[in-house]
Amino acid sequence: MDAEETLTLSKNIIRLLQPSMLYKEMLAKAQEEAIKLNVRLSDVKTTLYQKLRDTKFDRPLRNYVYNYLKRNGYLAAKQKLQTFSQEQLDHLYEAQQNWERRIVKSLNAMCTEQNISLARKRPQKDINHMMSQWTELGANIREPTNIRPVYAPKDFLDAIISIQNQNINRNSEGPMSMWGIIQIALEVRNLSELRAFYSGISINHCQIGIDDTVDGLNDSFFNENIKLGNKVIALGLTPVSQEYSKKGCPVSLRRTLWSQMLGLDISNTDYVYYKQLKNYVFKHELLTDKLLYKDIKLTASNDDQYFVFEDLLYQVLLPFSRDTILLTCNNKTNGSLPKSYIRGKLGNSDLSVIFPPSGVIPFHGFSMYVVPFCYLYSEPEQLYFIFREMYSRFFFRLHCISSHEEGILSICLLFEQLLQTLEPEVFFHLKLHGIQPLRIAFKWIIRAFSGCLACDQVLLLWDRILAFDSLQILAVLAAAIFSFRKSNLMKVQSLSAAEGVFADLMTLQIMPLIQLALFSK
Repeated sequence: MDAEETLTLSKNIIRLLQPSMLYKEMLAKAQEEAIKLNVRLSDVKTTLYQKLRDTKFDRPLRNYVYNYLKRNGYLAAKQKLQTFSQEQLDHLYEAQQNWERRIVKSLNAMCTEQNISLARKRPQKDINHMMSQWTELGANIREPTNIRPVYAPKDFLDAIISIQNQNINRNSEGPMSMWGIIQIALEVRNLSELRAFYSGISINHCQIGIDDTVDGLNDSFFNENIKLGNKVIALGLTPVSQEYSKKGCPVSLRRTLWSQMLGLDISNTDYVYYKQLKNYVFKHELLTDKLLYKDIKLTASNDDQYFVFEDLLYQVLLPFSRDTILLTCNNKTNGSLPKSYIRGKLGNSDLSVIFPPSGVIPFHGFSMYVVPFCYLYSEPEQLYFIFREMYSRFFFRLHCISSHEEGILSICLLFEQLLQTLEPEVFFHLKLHGIQPLRIAFKWIIRAFSGCLACDQVLLLWDRILAFDSLQILAVLAAAIFSFRKSNLMKVQSLSAAEGVFADLMTLQIMPLIQLALFSK
């Protein structure tokens, strides 16, 4: 990076930092120190810089800069910018646009069929009732029987596998001649590259999720790991927390370590912001509220691990749909924001509004992104901001069509190619009987395995997502599960029979499976 690029980058960081409370506190401290200083004018800049470095602002500022660089691809392994404002591959850009139009069309059709509006102002009676029942919404909200999910993971998968690049010769050698159903040529890591990338979880290293589960045999590892974890937390630096967490987070430290890895330090300003979002929920009812009610009732409320958190889910997801900060996710994809028109002004672009305000239309299973956090954060405000950061950093890529190396297309392609490398006999046997492994694994991947595994295993998996700053471990785990069930899969001859092999994943221990898949051959 040359001097001009460095200067531009610095200006961008300062511009984004200025509205924050950290910047205001630093400015106030600088002004306070400037008054006290008894130095020459030419030395003021250097002296102020040293004074600020010696204060509490040094760590949060370092973390802010690090997270900015990480989010914007400047610290990518391949040293290339990983973000883009518009998709570079025309056929993927068109596919995402078509998918978004399909979602909006489905939403509008539901409004027409049910004779309901996208948004309405709540009567004062309803406002008062919702305010009084805010912490007990689960007991007061009935499942909307006339509302259906806008789309399910299966619908999204069908849209993905229909994408084809007409410029590719399918008779040529390479990924397009493989056996999978993702017919798009994207660059993904091979097994050797995955081993190098995930070397921190190799068999040579003790791991949380393996070596802390045998009573009495590894007490020294557990105790030493806790001591080291406390030192990492006291240091408070994001990259150090990530490096430590590559071996997993101890249960007692996970909450703090996740906040550090995501660069979150929730302030009074954040609490005020959440309260504002909550007031928006009270004042207006959105159609997406009903979609969220339906989804929570169908998924989390029916899950033995998560049904107790139903009230918390409403307190997170209803404000989430009103949060305009989430519109920045659109800058990282090739998508366009869903819009609607003020009643009676159809077609007038000047009177169009983004709907919902967050730009996120929930699909069936969306609430499962939130439920694992409920085991870590009991306050709705903390839960909200940790989920919002995790979503805007990772999860939004699981339901957007793009060529990004962390996008759903690349993850699916990585799964197919990795499974063909690890278990070619299994892949060929399934394909021979018309069974595509991705049709089974896709629902695991799009939910980041939430609701598919026991919660403690989901948390161990998400430890590594945060530590390695990558979703690619989802593909690794999916392939590892197929490899683990190899003997059963070689006997099946239909999709329903293959799905039966994976009917219950709750007893799986994920870390041994990942290690065996990556490092045993």
